[in-house]
Amino acid sequence: MPDLENPFQETLLSRHRAEPCTVVIFGATGDLTNRKLIPAFYNIAACGDLPPQFKVVGFARRDKSDEVFRSELEAGNRKNSRQGHSDELWESFSRCIHYHRSEFEDPAGYVNLKLLLDKFDHERGTPANRLFYLASAPEAFKSILEMLRATGLNEGVGGKWARVVCEKPFGKDLASARALNEVVNATFHESDTYRIDHYLGKETAQNIMVLRFANALFEPNWNSRYIDHIQITCAENLGMEGGRGGYYDTAGALRDMVQNHLFQLLSLVAMEPPTDLSADSVRDEKVKVIRALRPLVGPEAVGQNVIRAQYTAGSVDGAPRVGYRQEDRVNPESKTEAYVALRLFIDTWRWQGVPFYIRVGKQLPKKATEISIHFKKPPQVPFATSKLLKNSENTLVIRIQPDEGIALRILCKQPGQAMRMQQVKLDFRYSSSFGKASPEAYERLLLDAMAGDATLFARRDEVENAWKFIDEIEHAWHQAATPPPMCEYPAGSWGPKEADDLLGQDGREWRLL
Repeated sequence: MPDLENPFQETLLSRHRAEPCTVVIFGATGDLTNRKLIPAFYNIAACGDLPPQFKVVGFARRDKSDEVFRSELEAGNRKNSRQGHSDELWESFSRCIHYHRSEFEDPAGYVNLKLLLDKFDHERGTPANRLFYLASAPEAFKSILEMLRATGLNEGVGGKWARVVCEKPFGKDLASARALNEVVNATFHESDTYRIDHYLGKETAQNIMVLRFANALFEPNWNSRYIDHIQITCAENLGMEGGRGGYYDTAGALRDMVQNHLFQLLSLVAMEPPTDLSADSVRDEKVKVIRALRPLVGPEAVGQNVIRAQYTAGSVDGAPRVGYRQEDRVNPESKTEAYVALRLFIDTWRWQGVPFYIRVGKQLPKKATEISIHFKKPPQVPFATSKLLKNSENTLVIRIQPDEGIALRILCKQPGQAMRMQQVKLDFRYSSSFGKASPEAYERLLLDAMAGDATLFARRDEVENAWKFIDEIEHAWHQAATPPPMCEYPAGSWGPKEADDLLGQDGREWRLL
């Protein structure tokens, strides 16, 4: 039974109960729907958490029937479902999937969509909630939102809600993000707007708050008195496969990954305790972190604290890789970074003087995302004559992907008469500790959107403050008279020498993954 003395426990136990709902996916023939969204809904159904009388409507430009659409999604689900594929479950689940053909700019298509949704409500015998998911190209968001408003689809029917989920990228700079926010907020109230970041749907990302605020072992030590520095690494061992070069060369690592995913992780690690677990209490504290980032203004400050680079020809896992500028759909004279490393400071009482090092890059040796908290070394007086390891500080490693989990590295004495020390790892893995793999990020986020829990979604001020910080770096790179240099690193390495020097000048080094 819930603890009646804890007013938040009942909320936590019941937060994912969603009512009957119709989800409309714009851009439904794209890779995201096939690879992530439909498998997520399928796995939610397999766990018994899908709301009753659930419907999915795919809205896209291509001409196809419900049956063809379902068949294509079935093939994707067989390949991508976390829990495997059951023909019996798919047979019942797929009946809720429908297809609606229309151009995004065609008013008649939205009128017909409204008629289709009204038909579903009539068949149910009651109005249902409506969730509009923008999985299209970002340039189509404005047209879709304006058409939803023009046809009244942005308003709930019969006391039911209507919400919108926006996929990244949410703008390409502060000006475009603000303009898009104006369009969104003219169509949906901010409380009904869910800007999705799938990193926040990962179990380990969600566990950061529990790790920090529910464990007396860590919270008293989570500050500048005990922590030397923090690293956040997002390594990818791929390049521009699948024609991604066309998009990536207009974005780059800073805008594609740091502004959203990695700043979200940074804010979870550095935030103050929220007053409660409501969405706005958590997001209030997160946005304070972004606002407290020490600005990097001008090419000199950016050059001293930010390293950008492109990969040259090399090999990853023994397979040859071409350089970034030789990739398909990439400008041969491109000035877009495929790697970026940053040294950041958060000007708050808790974090004064503690550097946060962030790096993200393509064509690195392995795929991994992790946060490592490096604690200060204690006085070594008792062990002054002992042989100490070079990197002997206690380190807390939070693995976001793969093998989600948490590891604590401590020093122990090796067996024997001599006082020799060795680092050992206390390791927690979700799969082994709980006997099953953690849900996919989209499963949690879709349930939250249907249940009205916006905690793991970005708020307008979060997005705009992040862009404000990023824009200063982009300005120094692309508009300054003497921009910081573009560095290079061979594919299959851990990045440019200049990124190692960024930590080396502080007497530190990147953690080996």
